[in-house]
Amino acid sequence: MASKPRKAGAADRYDPLAHTAEDTAHALARPDVRAAYDALEEEYAALDALLGARKEAGLTQAEVAERMGTTASAVSRLESSLSSERHSPSFSTLRKYAAACGKKLVISLA
Repeated sequence: MASKPRKAGAADRYDPLAHTAEDTAHALARPDVRAAYDALEEEYAALDALLGARKEAGLTQAEVAERMGTTASAVSRLESSLSSERHSPSFSTLRKYAAACGKKLVISLA
């Protein structure tokens, strides 16, 4: 039996463009883009630290979730929350994530 033809959806229209270092430099030359980029520095540094800890531990989101006593979707939301203004994770959650990766949470002010 033949399968039904799929309707063209948004996923079928997605066609990403390559982004180069030159593109980034051009965009960051604009003061408004530079200001927005700089405002996200701390969030992206925190995200980089979390993802780096998970990668160094060789763990998947599901494995971190199991160690934290939560779900993989909760870990995914935690990791994505650092690059959005929708939610800020608690110290307790960050501490659990760090421990699941064999790390200790350390907060530093510079």
